[in-house]
Amino acid sequence: MMYIDNILFAIILLAGIGFFAKNVKKLSRNIKLGHDVDRSDNPSARWNNMAMVALGQSKMVKRPIAGFLHIIVYVGFIIINLEVLEIIIDGLFGTHRVFSGMGSFYGFLIGSFEILAVLVLAAVLVFWARRNILKLQRFASSDLKGAPKKDADTILYFEIVLMSLFLIMNATDLSFQALNSGNIISKHINPWFASLDIVQVEMIERIAWWLHIIGILIFLNYLYYSKHLHILLAFPNTYFADLNAKGKFDNVASVTKEVKLMMDPNADPFAAQPVDENAVPAKFGASDVTDLNWVQLLNAYTCTECGRCTSSCPANQTGKKLSPRKIMMDTRDRLEEVGKNIDANKGVFVPDGKSLLNDYITTEELWACTSCNACVEECPVNISPLSIIMDMRRYLVMEQSAAPQSLNAMMTNIENNGAPWQYNQMDRLNWKDEN
Repeated sequence: MMYIDNILFAIILLAGIGFFAKNVKKLSRNIKLGHDVDRSDNPSARWNNMAMVALGQSKMVKRPIAGFLHIIVYVGFIIINLEVLEIIIDGLFGTHRVFSGMGSFYGFLIGSFEILAVLVLAAVLVFWARRNILKLQRFASSDLKGAPKKDADTILYFEIVLMSLFLIMNATDLSFQALNSGNIISKHINPWFASLDIVQVEMIERIAWWLHIIGILIFLNYLYYSKHLHILLAFPNTYFADLNAKGKFDNVASVTKEVKLMMDPNADPFAAQPVDENAVPAKFGASDVTDLNWVQLLNAYTCTECGRCTSSCPANQTGKKLSPRKIMMDTRDRLEEVGKNIDANKGVFVPDGKSLLNDYITTEELWACTSCNACVEECPVNISPLSIIMDMRRYLVMEQSAAPQSLNAMMTNIENNGAPWQYNQMDRLNWKDEN
């Protein structure tokens, strides 16, 4: 019977890890659909970014209550799951609490885990109340509804169940309770089962043990379909984040060259210019996810849907349709749609008549953006919705000449008058005569 349990455990473990690996491969494939961008510069600054923002949660604590609670859940959930190593060894080799031979240090570890489990439960309950009772505005806005809204609650329920199973597993483990070391919390839960006989208590412990490890494997594989994918992707996302000063946009080399030529008084506009095919992109800007770069697609998968970007967006605050959170969610949803198309057609994308622009993100949303960088500043994992907005605007202007009338008028004035205003160049200095 013992060997059957070990074999069953090994099959479940391999299936869970195998399915996760398959999804990671698909995730990597989808991100690589974006065009290449070099983010290998200044590795020391990038490592520091990752250490401070992803590991240190430095941007989370800008909102102290949510930040503190998030740190409890983050640290607690990660540390408690260190016990998974012991569970895996016990499951594969038929041992029981194989690390208990470490003596008092083992008791200290498990005791710490139990305290953290209670803290995680408390923090998760507060998070649930903020979403479902207090209904904070950024969790109740129209862009967060349906599956994304349910997903957040599902994650909270997962964490409640897993932490509860951990404590019940310890409370009903009679050999562990007999050690009287490390059972700081579970010893107070153990009396709940006093009316049961030993066989029943041992059965509950085994059921809790199996459900705990199976629950962890289900949670691991649910990550791909959940906003909690940021648990894994926050680290590479912060490492590969743009290190340039906020507000600095990338330039198209071919356009820059043309502008410099126009600005050079000694240049001959009729002289033949050498053609650099690599300098001219196939498309200016982006109309679909494959026009974006791979870091922007990584951003989309990393989005935590916390809504800090949207709650700080001045356009959104004044009633405009724009929500930076929705921009990231739409990009991810479209990327998933493209990925499923490729899977269904044996590795080749078959045009589906859809695009990120118009089918997911409207021009009204794009032109509502003030490009103030508030969303970039607020994001706890260094995501840049603004970069996607600006690339899509670039497509509208340079490929479709579809800018708003006021912007078209300004560009016409610059072209004709050398200034944004509708004044003749000969009259540009008349202001000095008015004083």
